[in-house]
Amino acid sequence: MKKILIFVCAFMFVATVALAAGPKTYQVTGPVLAVTADTIVVEKGKDKWEVGRDAATKITGDLKVGSKVTIEYTMKAAAVEVKDAKKAEPKKKK
Repeated sequence: MKKILIFVCAFMFVATVALAAGPKTYQVTGPVLAVTADTIVVEKGKDKWEVGRDAATKITGDLKVGSKVTIEYTMKAAAVEVKDAKKAEPKKKK
């Protein structure tokens, strides 16, 4: 009986952790090109990455232009517009 109870508890723990994982986390590293109240612009290779930030963004150290940073971020949908798929017209025989 104890084995079954331990198994059920372990299964519930693993299921809870799996569901609470959330979206995948990504990183970008490079020098800071610009800092505003709500964005950080980082250069990665030849590309410029603009990453949003807010009051909940944890910043460790002195964030300023020229500093090398590593930013962890997740992709979050701001809006979703669903468009109906068009039905394919039947092909006509010649």
